[in-house]
Amino acid sequence: MSSQVYSDEARIYPSISVVENRTDDIQEDDPPNETKEKNGGASVVEVEANANAVSLEMGEIGAETGAEQEADVKEKAQAILKELRGDLTYAIEDVPPWYNCLLLGFQHYLTMFGATLAMPLLLASSLCIKDNLVAQGELISTIFAVSGLVTLLQTTFGVRLPIVQGGTFSFLAPALTILNQQGPCPSPPAPGTPSAINASFNGSEDYTTMPATTVAFDDEEFWRRRMRVVQGSIMIASVVEVIVGFTGIVGIMLRFIGPLTIAPTITLIGLSLFDAAISFSSGHWGIAFLTIALMALFSQYIARFTLPCLGFSREKKCHRVSFPLFKMFPVILSVLIAWAFSAILTAANVFPTDPDAYGYSARTDLRIGVLEESAWVKIPYPGQWGVPTATIAGVFGMLAGVLASIFESVGDYYACARLAGAPPPPVHAINRGIGIEGLGCILAGAFGSGSGTTSYGENIGALGITKVGSRRAIQYGGMLMILMGMFAKFGALFVTIPDPIIGGMFCVMFAMVAAVGISNLQFVNLNSSRNLFVIGFSLIMGFIIPTWVRANRDFFKTGNEEIDQIIVVLLETNMFVGGVIGFFFDNTLPGSDEDRGIAQWRSKYSAGSQDSALSRELLRSYEFPVGMNWIRRFSFFRYIPFSPTYTGFPCNCCGSVCGRIKKLTRRDNETYSPVASEAKICLPQ
Repeated sequence: MSSQVYSDEARIYPSISVVENRTDDIQEDDPPNETKEKNGGASVVEVEANANAVSLEMGEIGAETGAEQEADVKEKAQAILKELRGDLTYAIEDVPPWYNCLLLGFQHYLTMFGATLAMPLLLASSLCIKDNLVAQGELISTIFAVSGLVTLLQTTFGVRLPIVQGGTFSFLAPALTILNQQGPCPSPPAPGTPSAINASFNGSEDYTTMPATTVAFDDEEFWRRRMRVVQGSIMIASVVEVIVGFTGIVGIMLRFIGPLTIAPTITLIGLSLFDAAISFSSGHWGIAFLTIALMALFSQYIARFTLPCLGFSREKKCHRVSFPLFKMFPVILSVLIAWAFSAILTAANVFPTDPDAYGYSARTDLRIGVLEESAWVKIPYPGQWGVPTATIAGVFGMLAGVLASIFESVGDYYACARLAGAPPPPVHAINRGIGIEGLGCILAGAFGSGSGTTSYGENIGALGITKVGSRRAIQYGGMLMILMGMFAKFGALFVTIPDPIIGGMFCVMFAMVAAVGISNLQFVNLNSSRNLFVIGFSLIMGFIIPTWVRANRDFFKTGNEEIDQIIVVLLETNMFVGGVIGFFFDNTLPGSDEDRGIAQWRSKYSAGSQDSALSRELLRSYEFPVGMNWIRRFSFFRYIPFSPTYTGFPCNCCGSVCGRIKKLTRRDNETYSPVASEAKICLPQ
């Protein structure tokens, strides 16, 4: 060892200088005896032994230093996580007692109840099962079971945030368009008339070309055939979402998509469904407005009021607690009260018994027979309605729903992380979350729920209300959804809710969906005429073009029937038209990132440059629950976009291209990296 190597350490470690003095005088040509004499009687073997001892000592010192650094990093991480936690009772990694998890999980089940229930009820008419209450109950059970299964997948292997998955309105408009392309529903046969189809159907006829009088209205195969087209279209289109997520394409897409694209897309999802709200509410506007008034009362006017309840804890024993009942369960309370009120009026014969009279649909005894007809237990399974089929037009239509769902979910991930006391999700977690959502949509299509799945914003809001961001509580909720979905009687019970009550619930919920889309404009400079043009034009054309196309479907004659269907399905989908127009003008009209809202939208979640050690410690909540030690042993996992160790791809291309890629990558790291230092961490407001 040379003295130069240890010149700095000699002052700290005296033993090093001793060996240094003993070895400095050794020359290459010295004979062994001379060397021994020059080193004070010490042999070369002894010198080497001393050197090995010094090396071992330095290794121990290095290990101690590494342990100190690791402890320091953990201490910093704990301080940051404590600040992120805020006033949460349980943060993302906390595990409440099992009985608390059951109650919290059931609460999330009730929170997503309204939006999930809406999906099969909205599809019932187009599926030709408006009077087939057993089929409606089975669809409700199916979508709840699938939602629970996908919730477990997402919280365990996906983005790993406490986020609930459920049926999405993004797939509803394309599904309705696809069903309209299948032809109208047949008229029911006259009483006492045998169904012609029961005598002649051999499985090869095309229902859309058969006379309406020859098909039984309540035939099982008829509605299942229509459902299978929706199933297959959802499954194939969702493969794109899987690819976009697991390959990291979603990160590239986000560079070009901002609030001016997302706002019209999501807003049009809510506004385009007003026909369904009118159809359900028009049965009795009084009951519908009662439901609306109750939801407004509970969720807005008296949401801040709490109910005194008895609580128990080890520290305080029995004590008084305040329970925010109205803020947590405005939908279920409103539905139950309106339902009970309708039952009283039905028992008093206030509502007419004539099916053609106004107010008849508000009766609560119209569908009571479904509770007797439904089985107690029916386990949903893939292909329960038959082998899924698909049309090219249907697949392209569902792609619009896939893209809208991706944009919506990315924003939900950031919001969920802030409310759960977690750092903003890194790129690999977003990639994995979108990929798992795609797999969830494939499962939803295979089971035949009639919809895909996406993250639920209302359940994210519940995290902030309840101050419980525990992942385990959401997983309990997912298991409850699966159990409830297996009991067909439970799904059939919801079918008995009168239509006007459902219509009132739709009025409020569709308004909230539209408002969520509009809320993205908070980042945009609304004093800019450019932005006002993009917003207004994309919204109005999102109504004008689909409305005209529905009335003029025969206008498109390219000579290829499949191409004609693709054009019609896409142009009839409001959110697709509005989103594409907004995307085009936002990326072609001159404007700065600040005016477009992109800079503010990204900086809301920005945390500066990344510090690897601190970042790794903070991001443990986004790692897989098992197998992380094995993943870290192999370097190739660093190049897999959904791996927790993902760092990006190496670039060995030409200088100019490489420079641009590195610049974009650096910008993404600065935008999506969760931590750099305590000073720049993005904290919840």
